[in-house]
Amino acid sequence: MERTETEPSTAPVTPTPHAPLGLKQDKRSQDFQVVGIGGSAGSLEGFETFFQHLPMGTGMAYVVVPHLDPTQKGMMTDIIQRYTSLPVQEVTDHLPVQPEHVYVVPSNKETSLEKGFFRLHAPEQPNGQRMPIDYFFQSLAMNRREHAIGIILSGMGADGTLGVKMIMENFGMVMVQTPETARFDAMPKNAIKTEFVDHVLPVEEMPDKLLAYAKMPPLKGDQMAEAHKSTQMLQKIFSLIKNKTGHDFSLYKRNTIFRRIERRMNSHQIVQFSEYVHFLQENPQEVELLFKELLIGVTKFFRDGEAFALLQEKYLPELLKTKQDGDYVRVWVAGCSTGEEAYSIAILLQEVVEKLGLRLKIQVFATDIDPEAIDRARAAVYLDNITADVSPERLKRYFNKVDSQYHVKKELREMVVFAVHNVNRDAPFTKLDLLTCRNLLIYLSADLQKKLFPVFHYSLNPNGLLFLGSSETLSGFPDMFTTLDSKWKISRRNETTIPLSRLVEFPFAFTPSFDSVKTNPEPAITVKKENNLSAVVQSVLLQHFAPPSVIINMKGDIFYVHGRTGNYLEPAQGQATFNLFDMAREGLNFELDNLVSRALVLNEPVTAENIQVKTDQNTKNIKLTVSPLKEPDPLKGMLMVVFEDMPPRRSRKGKKDNAEESSAKDDRIKELEKELLYTKQRLQSTIEEMNSSLEELKSTNEELQSANEELQSTNEESMTNKEEMQSLNEELMTINLQYQTKTEELTNSNNDMKNLLDSTEVATIFLDNKLNIKNFTPQATQIFNLIRADVGRSITHIASNLKYQRIPEDVQEVLERLRSKEVHLQTIDEQQWYSMRILPYRTADNFIDGAVVTFTNITNFKNLEASVAATSLYAANIIDIIQQPLVVLDGQLRVECASNAFAQTFQLIPEQLKGQWLYHLGNGQWDIPGLRLLMERVLEERIDIKNEVLEHEFPVLGYRRIILNTRRVEQTENKPFKILLAMEVFEN
Repeated sequence: MERTETEPSTAPVTPTPHAPLGLKQDKRSQDFQVVGIGGSAGSLEGFETFFQHLPMGTGMAYVVVPHLDPTQKGMMTDIIQRYTSLPVQEVTDHLPVQPEHVYVVPSNKETSLEKGFFRLHAPEQPNGQRMPIDYFFQSLAMNRREHAIGIILSGMGADGTLGVKMIMENFGMVMVQTPETARFDAMPKNAIKTEFVDHVLPVEEMPDKLLAYAKMPPLKGDQMAEAHKSTQMLQKIFSLIKNKTGHDFSLYKRNTIFRRIERRMNSHQIVQFSEYVHFLQENPQEVELLFKELLIGVTKFFRDGEAFALLQEKYLPELLKTKQDGDYVRVWVAGCSTGEEAYSIAILLQEVVEKLGLRLKIQVFATDIDPEAIDRARAAVYLDNITADVSPERLKRYFNKVDSQYHVKKELREMVVFAVHNVNRDAPFTKLDLLTCRNLLIYLSADLQKKLFPVFHYSLNPNGLLFLGSSETLSGFPDMFTTLDSKWKISRRNETTIPLSRLVEFPFAFTPSFDSVKTNPEPAITVKKENNLSAVVQSVLLQHFAPPSVIINMKGDIFYVHGRTGNYLEPAQGQATFNLFDMAREGLNFELDNLVSRALVLNEPVTAENIQVKTDQNTKNIKLTVSPLKEPDPLKGMLMVVFEDMPPRRSRKGKKDNAEESSAKDDRIKELEKELLYTKQRLQSTIEEMNSSLEELKSTNEELQSANEELQSTNEESMTNKEEMQSLNEELMTINLQYQTKTEELTNSNNDMKNLLDSTEVATIFLDNKLNIKNFTPQATQIFNLIRADVGRSITHIASNLKYQRIPEDVQEVLERLRSKEVHLQTIDEQQWYSMRILPYRTADNFIDGAVVTFTNITNFKNLEASVAATSLYAANIIDIIQQPLVVLDGQLRVECASNAFAQTFQLIPEQLKGQWLYHLGNGQWDIPGLRLLMERVLEERIDIKNEVLEHEFPVLGYRRIILNTRRVEQTENKPFKILLAMEVFEN
């Protein structure tokens, strides 16, 4: 379960570089709640309803965070003022927060809270990518803590989800509008999915709930003091959680536990701690909710981007370059929460492996104590607000966009294995190249942390990397890990050693620590993995002494026993221990402590003789030798203690009893003086060590305070990257509505165009400049063998039912010359005729983007044309066989055709007659005045003449008498009439 950067604290917030000069914290500002109200699309009604039902005298401040167009002047202040008698104003920089006021966040600025004052910052994200609700809510949570209240109303997207988590993390209260009453339910639903919500209510019920919450007194003073002292009540709660979930929280920090319990009590308006214990016993569902409350964590992709960049650019390449193709890269992400960090690590590894040109198999084991979080991680589906943390390139490669969610692609999903796992109970993963445990240790007790680091060391391969949260530390374990980056807590496992004194077994038990385990232990005694401890120690002992001996470290912890030591050592009463000083028999403690101290100072063997040791039956006289070990290397820093029996001391013969008694007293006095001197020396040494430790502690405390300030600043900076996304979403929503309207118009236009093309029954094919098919009408399938899948294929690949095969060439010609072309085409079966017309396809900006080819069915026209031709031929044949002169004239009296009899009678050439004017025939011999008069009457009066006699002397033929008859023949509207001129010719 990934956790927040720092454990919640009640300490005052350190001023940031953005704080104005002279700006001081108003202590009274800590006494009232600040309510952040966030809404997006459709939230205007919610704002109106909320303030309409809000009474005066709540003692709270209200901050409205809407999604508005930053380029437009906002009217939200005026709108809200209509529904409340509270003063309403737009936030300005350095404006103090006051109770019984309503503030509206400006849409063109990032808004945060610092020291009871509003601060405005220039947006860091482009418009449309900002998350104004998340931005302000996170600032509200960090600055107002338990006095922060967050409300999510109607809206699109996921803005506010990170903010409500942060408010809950800092012991505030969260309310969300019921999705059924919201015009747009995406924001309320996404907030509810986080499970970090206290109440889901219609907007009109929220003010009453706020008033009830405000009236609840904080659980402080005698109530919480009694709860802290009552281990029994807390153990009952731990027992209930363990019975319900199987997880033991006794190893978690007590302060955090109590703050979480206090938040749940406030939520249910329970005052007494004992009442809440009873409430838990009566309501199993509350046990589950408390369990989830204890697991609250804020996580996201590539959290602390600088740390991930450092891993990718420096430490992972160094780690992986020694790998060979086909090797595995094993990673354990402990406390993975909903999986964002696990997938982030997998993405980094994949990119590093590709950059190095290696073919490695990536295995990421991601674990968490929360089964629901693991289920969500396995589902690999995330809201669209991850775009603020994942680059567009990574989104495109590793995710599929489905509606408003991003689904992890199979390639990435298969790299990660998720499992429910408890780090203090379940066996660890081993042979790891990288172990990440970020923002989990800060919630665990110091005892558990000290037990986990040896396990992490054991899990990692030589030179493996340990990646912790920026507020976590490896203090006290320099022999296990080498710090590579102190800011981002990246360390490398010391590859040749494993600490024996710190290896423990699972599951970890919460027991009081004893002397052999301290917060800052002395350098641990270590042995090489590959060496056998027993063989090494026995080899040293056999080279020096055969008597009973033990190997100890500087603190007296026993690591090896040689021979029978029962006469000198025995188990101590109480807590089991394996410490030499605790196990030494009566008479040995003083000498052992003295000899070990001297051996460490002198760094050479020291000996004491004639030491009286009380055994079970009698008193033994022994010799003690303590020798510092300098070789072999694995045993450097250890001490060897050798026990040798000596013969008992005897009194000299011939001395009187009183002399013997006097000598014994003198010996005892000397022994006591010696012991007193040593005690004084040890006391002075202890005082000096204590003073030194105090100085170091002060220095460490100052460093921690400085680190805490830096961390707090870093946390504030890390929460500033969200607001612009929501603004963009709002703009996109407005643009979306416009696009929807345009889309509807376009759809209607497309439908109109489709119906128009279908109604004309004109086959149409749209081609691009490369002659690829862009679209076609259904009628085109009657000419070409087209299916819908052929869109995108070249027209040259499609077979047609036409005899004509030069269509591609014609299209290319049109594209080159930018002139239309028309050709009449016949189908292969000769049943249909089409008029093909090719035109350049011009866009609105007069750009040539292909060609349009239309096929109009002209079969009927062709049939009619053939019929007319046949009729004309028929008429011509009739005219040809008539024995009398006959001329067919048009409306201009030009000859269209004439019978052979006419040409023969008047000695004219038949081929030269067509198209000549009647009066010009025969070199003008038909320019007869009487004929002109008759024909003018025919034209003007639209009459036919019958049997009109015309006499004329022709230059060549001589006199002729001609009887004329005419018939006016009317045709269709678009064709002129014709005149039939028939004649009978007589010579006299």
